[in-house]
Amino acid sequence: MHALRNHRPLRRVTLAAATTVTGLVLLLSLKPHTPPAVARASSSAGRSPSQSLAPSRTSPSANSGRTGTRTVTGDTVQTRWGPVQVRVTLKNGEITDVTAVASPTGNPRDQEINGYAIPQLRREALAAQSARIDSVSGASYTSDGYKRSLQSALDSAGL
Repeated sequence: MHALRNHRPLRRVTLAAATTVTGLVLLLSLKPHTPPAVARASSSAGRSPSQSLAPSRTSPSANSGRTGTRTVTGDTVQTRWGPVQVRVTLKNGEITDVTAVASPTGNPRDQEINGYAIPQLRREALAAQSARIDSVSGASYTSDGYKRSLQSALDSAGL
């Protein structure tokens, strides 16, 4: 047997140990996403996710019929990174506008994600005329909160 082949197991062990240590150092050097300190936005903030689908209050200018223009605000949905809430404007039972009233903005990464996710979710909601919209890749928590708040607003409006 050749003399170098006897040292290969030791090289493999050394290489594996060095790789493991390097991986652990890199993993431990990552800074975790810190959730923003957010004041509770509404009375639904303390609810569990299953309770936040309850009908929300409508704006004072909302009327009870399906005709005319009215605005309905959905429940505040607490997500992992902060609250999400939408306001829907309806005209003759059709969604004419969707506005994000609250979204996670506690740090630059949240602002970046929501800067592209919220407009895309709005376009999809207007096109679908419902809360059955696709989630935005990379913004799954915001997308889920947006859809749930939108659905609560539509439920409150009787749609």
